[in-house]
Amino acid sequence: MDAGGFWKLVDNAVSGAPDLDQRRAWLSGRLALLPAGEIADFTVLLDAQRARVDTWAHWQAATLICSGLCGMDSFFYFQAWLIGQGRAVFSAVAESPDALAEVAWVRRLAALGPVDEWADEDWPEWESLYRVADDAFEVVHGGELDSYLDGRGQRRAFDVTPGGEVVEVEDPADIARRIPRLWALFGKAAG
Repeated sequence: MDAGGFWKLVDNAVSGAPDLDQRRAWLSGRLALLPAGEIADFTVLLDAQRARVDTWAHWQAATLICSGLCGMDSFFYFQAWLIGQGRAVFSAVAESPDALAEVAWVRRLAALGPVDEWADEDWPEWESLYRVADDAFEVVHGGELDSYLDGRGQRRAFDVTPGGEVVEVEDPADIARRIPRLWALFGKAAG
């Protein structure tokens, strides 16, 4: 599986399943039809895509959206949620975190008001995406996907290691300058 195959699966899940639980089930079912090596490839490609948005600038944007409630784990799950929005959205946001201001889900969150009024399913996170390949691998091939990856000399990332220019994640002036469209949506709640 290459990046095109990875994104084809994700995009088909997005177009065919309205919520993240249904997308997870769809992806797991499709991965279960593949050989062990391609399931492992999906995991490796998931990490590679996630790394594209593992930057301080993206963490700043996620922190703004989540009203400061975006620690290391939350940011990791935010990155998975972002992948789960599909290739077009993900690519735009990978290029510029401020593109999150155009994502319908993010605009909906801004309209919901303070985070303490959000339901659990409103949060922009998708932790279970990281289990999709494991579930498919275990059902079809038995054993642990991590053992299979180890045999290929591969390991997956289980935390964030932001790169890029270091930003002031919670500084209003820096946020307003770097991600002005998001600031316009969420700045009053952050201030």
